[in-house]
Amino acid sequence: MKTLLKGGRVIDPSQNLDGVYDVLIEADHIVSVDKDIPVSEEMTVHTLTSDQWVVPGLIDIHVHLRDPGFPHRETVESGTEAAIAGGFTAVCCMPNTQPVLDDTLTLEYLKAQKSRIAVYPIAAATKNIEGKEPTEMATLKKLGAVGFSDDGHAIMNAQIARIVMTYCAMLDMPFVCHAEDTNLSGRGCMHEGHYSALLGLPGVPWAAETVMIARDIELSRLTGCHVHFTHVSAKESIALIRRAKAEGLRITADVTPHHIALTDAELMEYDADLRMNPPLRTQADVHALVEALQDGTVDAIATDHAPYARGEKNQAFDCCPNGVIGLETSLGVVLTHLYHSGKLTAMQIVEKMSTGPAQCLHLPGGTLQAGAPADITVIDSHFQWQVDPAQFKSKARNCPFKGHTLQGKAVQVFSRGRELFVDEYVRQIPDLIG
Repeated sequence: MKTLLKGGRVIDPSQNLDGVYDVLIEADHIVSVDKDIPVSEEMTVHTLTSDQWVVPGLIDIHVHLRDPGFPHRETVESGTEAAIAGGFTAVCCMPNTQPVLDDTLTLEYLKAQKSRIAVYPIAAATKNIEGKEPTEMATLKKLGAVGFSDDGHAIMNAQIARIVMTYCAMLDMPFVCHAEDTNLSGRGCMHEGHYSALLGLPGVPWAAETVMIARDIELSRLTGCHVHFTHVSAKESIALIRRAKAEGLRITADVTPHHIALTDAELMEYDADLRMNPPLRTQADVHALVEALQDGTVDAIATDHAPYARGEKNQAFDCCPNGVIGLETSLGVVLTHLYHSGKLTAMQIVEKMSTGPAQCLHLPGGTLQAGAPADITVIDSHFQWQVDPAQFKSKARNCPFKGHTLQGKAVQVFSRGRELFVDEYVRQIPDLIG
């Protein structure tokens, strides 16, 4: 079976490619990207416009699928269907499940779950994510783990963190760091500052993140471990990461769509769907995160998709759990707030949502080179739509962008050459262009 994507704007940072090309797929891999590939009877042809982007499949390296243990929040199947609707062809799932992804049985369970896209497990760094004893990391790597993390729980003991990073370095695996000094964050439920004082809510100082980032940068220097800092939120953290990279340390980082689009000023109505960890911070922090995306200090954008059932979030702001969903809004938020505002180019958007994430965790994908897996996302960057969580594929509705109008959407998704998703709008394109 051959498939031809004809006439779209192909954007591939891995080849520094940006122009109108055709993309030929055969079976599960890309055959070629070229001008005016001849059409044959054996091909299924998808005619696109030059306004539609054809890009390497989007990759989200920070997703909570809640499986095993919390099927009322999300499952592998529902979470990956949400990912497909958002344009993703691969996700990395975090280990804070029940039981934790820290042994052979849980990883085998995860591999057996139904999914139409690649699911890469990030296994627990310590047993039961308690920060006390490292997991059997070599065994977990053999079972498919692509990194190690106690995400949602900081490893407060520096000696344990050192041991974990030493093993990661030996195995050439990234340590994915949830940077939080819980002695500083305490019972805080939003950013510590003007608005926390105004609202009478306990705050989380920026230093709760930055202190841990400073520590783990030095442990990376000591052990040679590749440390990936996830959901970075504070401008002071960005300064430390920028300096560490300049020194040649093995450091990468990601930020979330909500941290580059929203601030703590949004919390005046005590909306529980705006509570997450790390919390929304100030406009100065947003500016620093965007600048870090522009200059390469931050390598990727990841959602930190954290679904909850309605009853769990339907509480007072200071009592509800941290976490928001983002798989189905991520691309639209990024295009609206970074591309259409002129802050990032189309090439930079694709780099941060596909090529960069693949490079951070050494994953397949992130390229349209001949011979690569045919994981492809087609994007209409001008498509306007209103966020309605009731229409989501995810089981959860705790969306910080509900009611927002976004510009840009995935309209077609291919995984290993199979068409998984097509927006009805795409079916009209041949008629629209003649």
